Amino acid sequence: MGEYFVNENKLSDYPLLKSLTAPLQIRQYNLKQLAALAREVRQFLIDSVCETGGHFSSNMGTVELTVALFHVFDFLTDRIVWDVGHQAYSHKVLTGRWKQFSTLRQYNGISGFLKRDESPYDHFDAGHSSTSISAALGMAKARDLQKQDFACIALIGDGSMTAGMAFESLNQAGYIKAKQFLVILNDNDMSINPNVGSLQGYLNHIVSGQYYHKWQDRIEKAIEAIPINNLRRLLARLVNDGQAIKRIAIPGLLFEDLGFRYIGPVNGHDIKTLTRSLAEAKEKMQDGPVLLHVQTKKGYGYTPSEQNPLKWHGISPSDTAFEEAEQASADPDKPAPPSYTKVFGETLTALADKDERIVGISAAMLDGTGLNIFQKAHPDRCFDVGIAEQHAITFAAGLAVQGLRPVCAIYSTFLQRGFDQVFHDVCLQNLPVTFALDRAGLVGADGPTHHGLYDIAYLRCLPNIILMAPKDEDEFRHMLFTAIYSDHPAAIRYPRGSAIGVPLRDPLLPMSIGKSELLLEGSDIVLIALGTMVHPALEAARNLESDGISCAVINARFAKPLDKEMITAWARKTGRVATIEEGCLPGGFGSAIAECLADAGIRAALLRCGVSDHLVQHGPTDKLLQIEGLNGEEIANRARTFINYSQQT
Repeated sequence: MGEYFVNENKLSDYPLLKSLTAPLQIRQYNLKQLAALAREVRQFLIDSVCETGGHFSSNMGTVELTVALFHVFDFLTDRIVWDVGHQAYSHKVLTGRWKQFSTLRQYNGISGFLKRDESPYDHFDAGHSSTSISAALGMAKARDLQKQDFACIALIGDGSMTAGMAFESLNQAGYIKAKQFLVILNDNDMSINPNVGSLQGYLNHIVSGQYYHKWQDRIEKAIEAIPINNLRRLLARLVNDGQAIKRIAIPGLLFEDLGFRYIGPVNGHDIKTLTRSLAEAKEKMQDGPVLLHVQTKKGYGYTPSEQNPLKWHGISPSDTAFEEAEQASADPDKPAPPSYTKVFGETLTALADKDERIVGISAAMLDGTGLNIFQKAHPDRCFDVGIAEQHAITFAAGLAVQGLRPVCAIYSTFLQRGFDQVFHDVCLQNLPVTFALDRAGLVGADGPTHHGLYDIAYLRCLPNIILMAPKDEDEFRHMLFTAIYSDHPAAIRYPRGSAIGVPLRDPLLPMSIGKSELLLEGSDIVLIALGTMVHPALEAARNLESDGISCAVINARFAKPLDKEMITAWARKTGRVATIEEGCLPGGFGSAIAECLADAGIRAALLRCGVSDHLVQHGPTDKLLQIEGLNGEEIANRARTFINYSQQT
């Protein structure tokens, strides 16, 4: 970790944080001190995250809850799993990392998520959602088998309860009557976009039944005063069974039906209520699993984020418009290129204007994927299924079976969660479902849980699927058109952030499936680049030309099917092949080229440029590309070394 620290001049603004040498001290604080600590943490996050960038509104909503948790539990012994981990900044602050917050999400700085190798208080790594209950339950069971004694807590919120995995683990926890096991539902009505589905309506309905346990106590006392024995016994049986009154007070009682003792809902911004409720949960979980329903407000305590939690979900340094800030042009007279996300949303909308069969599907990421643009134009044909990628894909398959042309807009890293559905429900039936894989490649500050490096490797082995990657936004538009009308499963991978800035050609035309594009001819080596690596490959070719090295450059366009005719022809001409991809090397695009050459019996020297078999940390994308050898200069350097070596062997 780099030696970066918070401005020492600001220490006086946070006296309790300054005096906090260990989280265990918080257990001795009184309510007044706890409230003061929460105020300091919130102000610190406002001061710090507005400078560094990061997840903002989610963390504003969990400050009091975090402080209360550290007052009731000892997380050197007890275990907590945060879900989603991007709402755990207060946890990081209280566990001694507040002085390093100037490095948040920077290269060699602290992560924006929980990391076990960063702190002994971080008990599980997670950047995706809905994993907490399963992981915490596994910890609880391991504790019991090892005859240990500590509490296991899953804090799940920001939309994570909408995923099926959460209910699979709830089902098991209730069935095995897990003890010292607490699920805290942080109910803030939102993931990134507002939560959707009947579950959210159910949670809202629960609020009307929050006085159930108080009613039960009062009714029991009233029954004791009834003089008629038979009537008293009948009413007592109804109350003791619980079902009749519970169905009136809290319709459904889903969580109690699953075997949990339900507490709540409670105000997630009231320290007194939170500490009392957590203490009650800690006592009751000795007998079996407990679910504490906490209501918070995303963005709480900072007016701009309260009023617009979506805009403030993730912010760039000293800015509130995250991606828009990244796309600002250095030349005020030259408009900034659009983001690939925006190009996707606008192109899909234009296509859907002319074809009623086109529908869009998101897994709680309408704005993040650009489908919000589509939703405004075609609300009846846009479906946000919540954080449920598996369901999204099979839902798309059902739409396709009935003749529609569904487009699933899902981040590359999140599609991994639905791998079996892509195979079993889409590819095996050869259904025309299009997967728009935003955030492919290196995504920067979100780090290893979010880098979209594996989609080519995990998708190209599947039957019937077409895999594409555009070199620029114009090619992207034509690829989207091609994918939708290919009559096969198809996936297009494209990066986060700004496009290249090329003119957009109309009308949209289908591309020849599996045909690449020759950009430069050369005699010494052929550079075969995929997607975002085409322009760095051209830069490398110009660099090498100054050394008298003649490079051919091919824009592959397709990772599957490959343009075997062009690839083999230029491999024979040059005798040297370099593949360049912003993805993992094991099983990736370079592996596909190697298989192609081997199958054709071509013994050309092969250099594969990509991300080797290791985890890439968080940091600025340009820096990560340089480190991985994937910018123009580094590709040229590697090609020089490769050519020199091949000449000597």
